[in-house]
Amino acid sequence: MSNQSPSLSNTLNRYCESLTQYKRRFSRVVHIGDVPLGGHYPIRVQSMTTVDTMDTKGSVEQSIRMIEAGCEYVRITAPSLKEAQNLENIKNELRARGYKTPLVADIHFTPNAAEVAARIVEKVRVNPGNYADKKKFQLIDYSDAAYEQELERIRLAFSPLVKICKEYGTAMRIGTNHGSLRDRIMSRYGDTPLGMVESALEFVRICEDLQYQNIVISMKSSNTQVMVEAYRLLVNKLEAGNHGAYPLHLGVTEAGEAEDGRIKSAVGIGTLLEDGLGDTVRVSLTEDPEFEIPVAKKLIERYSQRAEHKPIKPVTVLPLNPFEYNRRNTKEVRNFGGSNVPRVIADLSKTNKPIAYHDLKEIGLHYFELTDKWNSTDLSCDYIYSGKEEIQFMLPNGTREILDYESWQKSKEKKNKFPLYSNSGEYFDASEKSEELNLVKITYKDLTELFYNQIKKDNTAVLVLATQNDHAMAALRRIFFYLMENGVDNPAVILREFQEKDEENFILKAATDCGGLLVDGLGDGILLIDSSELTNNGHTVQRQPSMVNRTAFGILQAARTRMTKTEYISCPSCGRTLFDLQETTAMIRKRTDHLKGIKIGIMGCIVNGPGEMADADFGYVGVGKDKIALYKGKEVVKRSVPAENALDELIELIKENGMWSEPEYL
Repeated sequence: MSNQSPSLSNTLNRYCESLTQYKRRFSRVVHIGDVPLGGHYPIRVQSMTTVDTMDTKGSVEQSIRMIEAGCEYVRITAPSLKEAQNLENIKNELRARGYKTPLVADIHFTPNAAEVAARIVEKVRVNPGNYADKKKFQLIDYSDAAYEQELERIRLAFSPLVKICKEYGTAMRIGTNHGSLRDRIMSRYGDTPLGMVESALEFVRICEDLQYQNIVISMKSSNTQVMVEAYRLLVNKLEAGNHGAYPLHLGVTEAGEAEDGRIKSAVGIGTLLEDGLGDTVRVSLTEDPEFEIPVAKKLIERYSQRAEHKPIKPVTVLPLNPFEYNRRNTKEVRNFGGSNVPRVIADLSKTNKPIAYHDLKEIGLHYFELTDKWNSTDLSCDYIYSGKEEIQFMLPNGTREILDYESWQKSKEKKNKFPLYSNSGEYFDASEKSEELNLVKITYKDLTELFYNQIKKDNTAVLVLATQNDHAMAALRRIFFYLMENGVDNPAVILREFQEKDEENFILKAATDCGGLLVDGLGDGILLIDSSELTNNGHTVQRQPSMVNRTAFGILQAARTRMTKTEYISCPSCGRTLFDLQETTAMIRKRTDHLKGIKIGIMGCIVNGPGEMADADFGYVGVGKDKIALYKGKEVVKRSVPAENALDELIELIKENGMWSEPEYL
């Protein structure tokens, strides 16, 4: 980890007003039809239609479903002039039916389409990476003079749109995407958060020169670390450069589907919301857009009363670089910390009966009685927290048990079993300790000078960080900072406990609180505890541990700290999509979801092709009706593959690159 200790009082390192007191960033108000954005207005929810824009009736009906689900801005793709012109028909029909929700035109390569749309809808979205530009994946050593010539070319192409927006009162989102940075930006800044920010600022400066400030900005990426760093750096640069405090549109590009898509969205969006950043949210799921709205609303609703949380001591010196990922330096204790991936501790302490073999199937450990053998999966936990009740059979190799201290002390066989102490006092007063690994639960109250001096000398102690503060992520981050400030390099596990009857709420809250720490390199393990009590036929039951276990692994993967399964970078369908994206994603997942750690991009059209899946290992991209292009990284290797053969061809491509393995069947 970097030894830099940047001061928060120095604007060079600041990206939010406080890291401990929740306060939403105050941005300028941008007028978008009758629904203003920024300032003291609520954080707005938006989504994007998936119907062909030329299908007026279908677009209107889908827009209405989105609006009735709570969508406050409806975005519609306008990839060419004809779609831009048809926005007027869609708008007129919506208004005739009594719907006044502002419309947003999504523009990519075609300035003339943007200029038409800006006269019709309330807002246009342009991408600096491909507005009047084409990406050729070429690195060019630009001289300063040549660079300025390119900027002037962009200015000439972009200025007409700005002038139209001023004239018609149309708002604009300048939306940088990590995967579609121009070759010129890549050549000077690289594939970095700084490159993303500078790409947007070039367009912001043109707007400001033309006295146009009705601007919203986004920094989207499918990589949550890059996304978080880019938004932070953007806020920092806007302030340092005396630009306007423009509102922020938050979104993770191509988050995916189901649990994975929700976890990834919460890790990226939730991390920024925690620090008060963000004025509008779009959750990008490979599902119908009306299903995105409730997820976005749940992410936002968490902060309606957040300002009333218990006080947390302010941070004056930041012991990490908020714009660059570096993992906290720790000693290695057993397989925690050091260079080890973060560990997953599965909670089985809430089981109301003795733990049996079949209970472990829920956490990725399958026992076959006939052969007396175990089979582990990629989602097999590293440790099982059994609490007070000791497991009465031998666990498979590699898996270890954690018991509450008193139960551990009473155990007759302590091999492969380790104690969890309820606080630092119990640990230091303990008459017996493990010679290999001791887990010590701590809260803010445990942090004393005596604690720091004793614990950092202990090469067997792993800390388990917990808090009851409503502003949990910030409270836990503050504990991490205390440890770093006082030279404590013991590994630390993130503990979060929830009582959520709603499963989706559990997933979103866990992913936000833990992911917000992990993307900053904080955390050597994760322990999620589900304390909810559900009712089934009048009986109180516990939720199955499998969901909690999947969530823990999903958070680590989404935060890019431990890759355990295939990752699918799939765009939400839109009017440009050339095949049934949900069905195709499910089909590809069925054949490839055993490929540990591989990233596959599944893009509905060439607009979202090589750009949006920037860090995918392989890509499956629609290029025409029933035609697919296959990518290796950013390079297209097979063009116009018939759709019926494309999945087999993709698998062959994976095999050719030595990344295929046959699935194991349990």
